[in-house]
Amino acid sequence: MSQSCPLLFRQIDATVVKVSASFVMGGVIVYLITSEKGILLFLIIDFLIRLSGYKQLSPIFALSKGVQTLIKLPIHMEDAGAKRLAAFFGLFFMVGILIADLEGWGSAIWGIALIFMGCVLLDVFFNYCIACKIYSYAKKIYP
Repeated sequence: MSQSCPLLFRQIDATVVKVSASFVMGGVIVYLITSEKGILLFLIIDFLIRLSGYKQLSPIFALSKGVQTLIKLPIHMEDAGAKRLAAFFGLFFMVGILIADLEGWGSAIWGIALIFMGCVLLDVFFNYCIACKIYSYAKKIYP
């Protein structure tokens, strides 16, 4: 985690967050295959639930926690700030894809989805947080 990441001084299990991000990416892939807007609505609602502080009510969080327990993934605690910022970016991407779909902008749908999936893959496999980098640049421009 970068030193310029937003710090909440509250710890969360980053493993569960990464499993959740993988499920969201899976949802985006299913959406891209089926063009079913209900998938995007589900993902948006789930992000809103998690971001509002009621993650225990989130189906994706519950599923991710269950997967972690079932396959005995390690617990890796990190500050919640960076992961919360990444969740806001995830919500932004889902809303962007939905708007592009409603407007019939096929290329934009794929572009936004591919950028989102790239960010998720970087975080899940390489522990590289794009949200932290964007935050650090924004902090330099708007101190």
